[in-house]
Amino acid sequence: STQQQFFTMSEVRKPTLIESMACGGAAAAFAVNFTHPIELVKTRMQVSGAGIGETVAGVMKNGGVGAFWKGLPFGWGRELSYTSIKLGAYAPVRNAIGAGDPDASIGMKFLAGAITGGVGSVVGNPFDVLKTLAQTNTTGDSMGTLVANLYRDQGIGGFYRGVEVNIMRACVLNATKMGVYDATKGSIVQYTGWNRKDVKTSFGAAFVAGFFMTVTVAPWDMLRTKLMNQPTDKKIYNGFVDCAKKTIQADGVLSLWRGFVPIWARFAPQATLQLLSIEVIYNAMGFKGI
Repeated sequence: STQQQFFTMSEVRKPTLIESMACGGAAAAFAVNFTHPIELVKTRMQVSGAGIGETVAGVMKNGGVGAFWKGLPFGWGRELSYTSIKLGAYAPVRNAIGAGDPDASIGMKFLAGAITGGVGSVVGNPFDVLKTLAQTNTTGDSMGTLVANLYRDQGIGGFYRGVEVNIMRACVLNATKMGVYDATKGSIVQYTGWNRKDVKTSFGAAFVAGFFMTVTVAPWDMLRTKLMNQPTDKKIYNGFVDCAKKTIQADGVLSLWRGFVPIWARFAPQATLQLLSIEVIYNAMGFKGI
């Protein structure tokens, strides 16, 4: 038994950056199939200002059940680019900056999350813009038409609109998500004696991370949606600061947390699904988990 345990431990190795990113992309592409409808409702609520019931009824009336998965191909593109970096590259980057040690500070884990989140958001921004346009498109125009109009009116830069707030959002989101998850996992192991690789440990830590992500990210999410949802032929906001100022002037500071419940309803299961999936994939591949 001891010999078998030693053999198993020696078999487990840390994945390389590329291996880890492939695992992260696969985990995220799987999870998004289940969370995309929640995100579509959240995005439409932020754009229209309507409530959950009204938004869901509107989607059902105009497109039926299938409409909740509108823009899913761009969701896959986003997960395979952006999330493969922010989720998959976290463990290698954390280890590279020395935040993987048991006594490493939570601040270092937050830094690792911010680095991978920021880099990932730059790579995935075009998919984010296209996904937002697809989810909020009620004109009946095909995605091909929307993409052509965006390119005609704004060029390549159009696919990178909202990139500043997206980078800031991704840094805050991923720092909170991965930092809280990593630290909570350690606390759960310490207080319960459960194994770090136990599904219960991962599930508990992911649920806690999902809540704190929503608190810190909701305002950035609101501003990002508004910036990315501007008409293709004109600019309503002159960048991130202007968007924040106009939003607060029009609806007050608390409006930045509009859609909190659907954002949490998306983040909690999405974070849990992504983190559980990547841990399962790491395990299946014989890699060390987060």
